[in-house]
Amino acid sequence: MFSRITGHIVDRFAGGVLVETGGLAYEILLPACVEEKIRATRGEAALTFEIFPHFVLEGNSGRFTFFGFTNVIERQFFEALLSVTSIGPRTAARAFALPMGRIAEAIERGDHGTLVKLPGIGQQKARDIVAKLQGKVTKFLLIRDAPPHDAVARRPDFAEEALLVLLQLEYKRPEAERMIEAALRRSPAALTTEAFLADVYRVLHGDAPPVPVAALDAPPEAGAEPPGAAAPARTAMQRKRTRAPKRVG
Repeated sequence: MFSRITGHIVDRFAGGVLVETGGLAYEILLPACVEEKIRATRGEAALTFEIFPHFVLEGNSGRFTFFGFTNVIERQFFEALLSVTSIGPRTAARAFALPMGRIAEAIERGDHGTLVKLPGIGQQKARDIVAKLQGKVTKFLLIRDAPPHDAVARRPDFAEEALLVLLQLEYKRPEAERMIEAALRRSPAALTTEAFLADVYRVLHGDAPPVPVAALDAPPEAGAEPPGAAAPARTAMQRKRTRAPKRVG
């Protein structure tokens, strides 16, 4: 059983991501505080997740559930929480709704009031957690929080709309993300989604977009002979030359 995966995020869903590697896509469940850390990560960058696999037997069959973390220390904190008898993997994952460092601090201080605010943690489970882990979470106090929202780079709206267009056209997310990033470097201040998509086209094909059909219907320049005008004139001259002479008398 593997304990680490490196790949590209090809899809996101509530509570997790779909990570593609080696031609396979794996559904990875993420605690809320972990999901917050990677929410601004884009498809062009490969990510590594530390994995906690959990096997559930259902009748005559079973299935694995994979919980993901950004580093080994986060996974170890998750495993420490599982050492509490009343806590299972899904409860532990839900409980990490606050940054892990703050949860470790609450455990170290015996702060039941903070712990009972975590999803799935009531008074009894809060007491069990403190009784089991107090004095054992020192290294988890140093787990870094997700960056503040205003510190995370955000794409302009026209770039997000262009990304949706590419996904609707069935481009794979990693490829679409790379195209969007390249076009943003080329034209970071496009005025409209249409103008930005033109830049995406240039990135993809290395030249300007085709001439719009409307341009073919534009009026001719001054002095230019309209298309098809010369042919009728020649036909009239031919008719004049072939006309029969008038009869005399």
